[in-house]
Amino acid sequence: MNEKEIAEIRRRFRPDKSNITRIRGCYVNDQKEIVSEFSQPLGLMPQEESEELLAILKKTLSGAIGKNLIDIEFATQQVLKGEEHKLLMALKDSSLESDDAVRGFYGRVIQTLNMEGHYLILLAYDQYDVPYYTKDGEKQEDSSEVFSYFLCSICPVKLTKPALGYYVSENSFRNIRTDWVVSAPELGFLFPAFNDRSANIYNALYYSRNIAENHTEFVDTVFKSEIPMPAAAQKETFQAILEDTVAEDCSFDVVQAVQGQLSEMIEEHKNNKEEEPLAVSKKTVKGILESCGVSEARVTAFEEKFDTEFGADAEISPRNLIDTKQLEVRTPDVTIRVNPERNDLVETRIIDGTKYILIRADEGVEVNGVNIHIS
Repeated sequence: MNEKEIAEIRRRFRPDKSNITRIRGCYVNDQKEIVSEFSQPLGLMPQEESEELLAILKKTLSGAIGKNLIDIEFATQQVLKGEEHKLLMALKDSSLESDDAVRGFYGRVIQTLNMEGHYLILLAYDQYDVPYYTKDGEKQEDSSEVFSYFLCSICPVKLTKPALGYYVSENSFRNIRTDWVVSAPELGFLFPAFNDRSANIYNALYYSRNIAENHTEFVDTVFKSEIPMPAAAQKETFQAILEDTVAEDCSFDVVQAVQGQLSEMIEEHKNNKEEEPLAVSKKTVKGILESCGVSEARVTAFEEKFDTEFGADAEISPRNLIDTKQLEVRTPDVTIRVNPERNDLVETRIIDGTKYILIRADEGVEVNGVNIHIS
């Protein structure tokens, strides 16, 4: 799913937009035991509570594509005979009304999910009359199809901290009772995917709040599909590959060039408002390294290591490989953060046999918040 398709479904999670009539779920304690199950009609709930539930579900469709939101693809054989896909279809086709399917799903999740503490499993089913748009963008009254899907959100439930509260009616201060509250989703998914504004049962959209942890045990249990390494791990792995294979050729200029060219690609993709997510392959980075004069042997070593770590045909979001907001230069004792747009202010140089990082400082130099003068 692309950003536009995700945004279209996100807009569904408002009381006046969704056809969600009921939310099912279960509360699981730290012993992996179901404390309670519930099936709550939204229409009978106070407005504030129903809006809060919809807001929690909506967060399962938030974050960056390739970082927090990841496409899960099912093989044809899975769709035809796979038990995991069969269960997901049973949940969807029954509109979450099948107790056997719902409880079977709970059991699979609870048995394998590695999550500390208490948590809530939320399930919501919706039917979306997908509007039809003409080529000039005009919305038609008749819908082109009905997109039936369900959303799963798994939310930690945490105990609030003790606090002192002021009670206006009593004009007094006293302790507020600690209680269990539902936090934002840690992970979840939408099934089926909404591709080309239509249902695609060969895909699901998976969400992970933490870019350093994608809960592969959950993905394997629910989808039986492979998932890319977490975004944070992709960045660390890419940096290690550069450092190990480019070796002595891995200069400040090389790293700066990789950062700069990938940043330009991201900015161009954003300015062009392209719908499909941006992804780069080893060929892209190879071209950057060659343009910096890195030797052929080391470029080849980079390609081989890339294949080993990511896969020969892997395409990765460049946002997972670099930090577009800053360029960081670090030594054991000093850390310098530079605006990537002004990396021309930094250079490395050897003076009298000693290695230096030089920063041009024409104006506005502060030390601990105090303006200083450089003579």
